[in-house]
Amino acid sequence: MKEHGILIIGGGLAGLTAAIHLASDGQDVAVIEMSPYPHHKVCGEYVSNEVLPYLNRLGVYPNTVGAVPISHFQISTQDGFVVDTELPLGGFGISRYAFDQLLYQRAVELGVTFYFEKVITTAFFNDCFTITTKSQIYTSRIAIGAYGKRSVLDKNLDREFSKKKQSWLAVKAHYKLANFPDDLVGLHNFNGGYGGLSKTESGAVNFCYLVHYQSFKKYKDIHSFNEQVVSENPFLKTFLNNASPIFEQPMTIAQISFDQKDSVVDHMLMCGDTAGLIHPLCGNGMAMSIHSAKIASQLILHFVKEKEYDRQQLELDYSKLWTKAFSKRLWFGRKLQGILMNKRLVSMGIKTIGKSKPLLKFIISKTHGELLS
Repeated sequence: MKEHGILIIGGGLAGLTAAIHLASDGQDVAVIEMSPYPHHKVCGEYVSNEVLPYLNRLGVYPNTVGAVPISHFQISTQDGFVVDTELPLGGFGISRYAFDQLLYQRAVELGVTFYFEKVITTAFFNDCFTITTKSQIYTSRIAIGAYGKRSVLDKNLDREFSKKKQSWLAVKAHYKLANFPDDLVGLHNFNGGYGGLSKTESGAVNFCYLVHYQSFKKYKDIHSFNEQVVSENPFLKTFLNNASPIFEQPMTIAQISFDQKDSVVDHMLMCGDTAGLIHPLCGNGMAMSIHSAKIASQLILHFVKEKEYDRQQLELDYSKLWTKAFSKRLWFGRKLQGILMNKRLVSMGIKTIGKSKPLLKFIISKTHGELLS
């Protein structure tokens, strides 16, 4: 049995950021992550600049590994009508391969302990968490759940969304394309889904799309779907015809849930996608994960230092602050999702919005937050 002051399940953006924040304060932190770094993940790989001041304060500088500054946004309809504008805050493009590795290295510098194992069960008893893997039992007073979009743990914790089949599938691959603009992130619609395009630190273009499984299952493989459905959008057809794939096979993740989730489950604070997933069209999931880690870390530090601040108040405050920070964004994302999945509405909407750049910027701002210091 191994004991730590704070255990974090999952070493993605939320888990790593929380580990860095807490270890910077001298806390005994351990992260349990399934796979050693670095590794690719299915992700849009665009990060809003809203979190950059906070990352810098933690000693994390994405520009040192070549993160690409992004200042322009582009969106197209299924028939290829394109609208573009400047991003209100801007952002940067960076692969999860590089970003997670950068955060991991910073966490190691600060003394965070890492265990590369899969968590099987968690339990809370006598004011203590017991976290079990196949080979080890860990205990701590504080636990953060940051294990991503979906896990066997969700079923073990009896989370409602895990009891039903989900209808979304995500596909990601990197491509070589010489003339793709460095400063551009694009969102492009096709029948049954939509995808994002942006540069990463390696010079590769990340193409990550979300599709309803009902649309995808009619085709034998990803290549066929790309050729017959994704390429119905002239913009995406041109991209796929001219770009060269870097991965041997695209990465996929199924059973993605956008249902509402509890931010505290069995006394565990949930961070990042584990607490709530914004529709990828908003391009803000990575920033939200980092922001949620900041909220959890600040409250946890208050909890471990102030005897009169009890666990009940910690959980109540985290739920309130999480809701305040993200509920409007999630609501707006769901509304945009409904529009983008309706061919007539999205075509009419984008063509109307295209006449007003201020309106497009206003819509983008609704899925983003203020600068996080």
